[in-house]
Amino acid sequence: MNSTSIYYPKELSWLAFNERVLQEAADENNPVIERLRFLGIYSNNLDEFFKVRVAGVQRMISIAENTGDEAEIDAGRILLDKIQDKVIRASKQFDLIHRRIIKELGRYNIFILKAEQLSDTHTKWVTDLFFNKILRHIAPILVHNKIDLSQRLNGSSVYFYVALKRAGRNPKYAVVQIPTEEVSRFIQLPSEKSRKKKNIILLDDIIQLCLEQIFRGFVKYDDIEAYSFKLTRDAEYRLNEEIDESYVDKMSESMKQRLIAEPVRVIHDDKMPDYMIQDLAKRLKLKSSETLQEAGHYRNFKDFIGFPNVGRAYLENPKLPAISTEQFNHYNTVFEAITADDILLYYPYHRFLHFTEFVRQAAFDRNVSHIRLNIYRVASQSRIINSLIDAVDNGKNVTVVVELRARFDEEANIQWSKRMTDAGIKVVFGNPNIKIHSKLCVISREERNQTVHYAHFGTGNFNEKTAKIYTDYSLFTRNQELAQEALDVFDFIINPYRNVKFKHLQVSPVNSRLKIQSFIRTEIQNYNQDLPSGITLKVNNLVDKELIDDLYRASQAGVNIRIIVRGMCSLIPGVAGLSDNITIISIVDRFLEHPRVMLFENAGDKRVFISSADWMTRNMDGRIEVGAPIYSQRLIEQIDTTLNLQFQDTLKARIIDQEQSNQYVKRGNRRHLRSQMAIYEYLKQVEKQAILDNQTQDAESE
Repeated sequence: MNSTSIYYPKELSWLAFNERVLQEAADENNPVIERLRFLGIYSNNLDEFFKVRVAGVQRMISIAENTGDEAEIDAGRILLDKIQDKVIRASKQFDLIHRRIIKELGRYNIFILKAEQLSDTHTKWVTDLFFNKILRHIAPILVHNKIDLSQRLNGSSVYFYVALKRAGRNPKYAVVQIPTEEVSRFIQLPSEKSRKKKNIILLDDIIQLCLEQIFRGFVKYDDIEAYSFKLTRDAEYRLNEEIDESYVDKMSESMKQRLIAEPVRVIHDDKMPDYMIQDLAKRLKLKSSETLQEAGHYRNFKDFIGFPNVGRAYLENPKLPAISTEQFNHYNTVFEAITADDILLYYPYHRFLHFTEFVRQAAFDRNVSHIRLNIYRVASQSRIINSLIDAVDNGKNVTVVVELRARFDEEANIQWSKRMTDAGIKVVFGNPNIKIHSKLCVISREERNQTVHYAHFGTGNFNEKTAKIYTDYSLFTRNQELAQEALDVFDFIINPYRNVKFKHLQVSPVNSRLKIQSFIRTEIQNYNQDLPSGITLKVNNLVDKELIDDLYRASQAGVNIRIIVRGMCSLIPGVAGLSDNITIISIVDRFLEHPRVMLFENAGDKRVFISSADWMTRNMDGRIEVGAPIYSQRLIEQIDTTLNLQFQDTLKARIIDQEQSNQYVKRGNRRHLRSQMAIYEYLKQVEKQAILDNQTQDAESE
């Protein structure tokens, strides 16, 4: 099984996933403001794709060119061509959807105006705003031969390339950054004749309208024109290997490398004239014309993720009140609740407050002696870290493992690590050669003259913000064998060369791959012995070829395999004689599907794991990841039910077929079912039943 024809290219599969996001923007059943925000998500995703995936392909080609590997060079260039074709096709679709949404907004009296559409009253208001609130944040770069423009611009901002022209002379050029960090990109104009009519102008257009005010008196010109552009840089970085530098200092230096890394894409306003495009390409030292791509008027649509709803409430998704969990509410403390039974939360349906309360109570509980926690990504205003600092103030031992290389969160994690160190928390960075991606928290407590450990295993980050929009599982348990193995993971992080064994947990890079392969083989054996068999898998990405081969073998043996993949999927389902028994769907909806779940039928005794690890080679072999078993039959049933609801989705599920064409699952005679909403209603019913059960038990005990 080494033929590339049985693996779908992961980069093209990623683009297929982003096309599913674009489908959500096109879906007229979604509220119109949400559709506009999906365009922002698509744009942000695509930018990250070029930073990471395309940059990786380009590096692969460069390495092959240095080694003279012609086959690798050809494969890389063919892949880049295919990527380019898919991106161009999707960009045309993007522009079409954008025009439709703008037209739809007008039906609800919301208008996004260009500068030339402003009334005299609005023009004066905008000009005053520019002088009083915006100009202070603008410092143009006057371009000349001593300026290395390629190293002066960052990869997250939108810029104007400005041509200052005088008759009979070559134009002079300048660059103006649009200060979206300091000023909202969306400016609502004051009402004029009708209060019903809501007019918005983008910061870009205000600056373009007032360009002359920036340069007047500094540069002589007869005419001025400006067009937006944005560059995307390679997000990879190299660590400085000087032994006298701390890990934090090395990471800080590596962030500077990213800022000046070679551009992998420069997108510009499609109305920018050729003479300006050629000068911009020269100034940015672009090696290939393919790096330059034209697009619509607005660059960096990412900001549209936060497009404000200035109209009626029904123009965006109604908020779903997070479910408060009876298992926690019924007891005085989180420790009593977890002692009574294992607890499984499913965000954002359940309140993330239950986890922050877990840490908060531990911070002042006099019986708690030690708190250990992993950090990969946390909220900018983290209540969790504040509670950890409170714990130190209360005399607790606190150990926090910080992953400094969480992509695009490196700077934030460096700052958090400094703050925690200053507060007296023991901060551990682990092994600089392997990322720590597990989601662990262990609280040690003195009870009846012995130490008892309470453990948390999760599929998502300890981040209050993303817990509102990412679906993720959190398991709380007092099972001492599981908790002790979680402590062993912390020890392994600090001492990565120590020989460790895990009976219960799947821990990368120690045993995750081997355990998963063993479970797959067991399902094959069970099928051959006419015992209940089957595999249900939910991951963000499925691209590890060795594990894909194992699934192919299980399918060939007759095992039924169901998979939910949000993002990249290199496994090709439905191929005769190879993957006949594998069906794959993908769900894109208002919440980002993020859990990693494995369910093996196991001869009728279901074996279920939740995990921090995707089925990617890096997650199996190059990161510290943790998968935890679910031992409660009640919780296994809950997970099984929610997975089944997703496979019954008739509104937001797409079929992953051999071409990854993103066809929606056909409804047939089935009723409409939107799985995320169905899961929410199911979990509400579970909580109602738990309340009734507790009331009955309380009445019987009186």
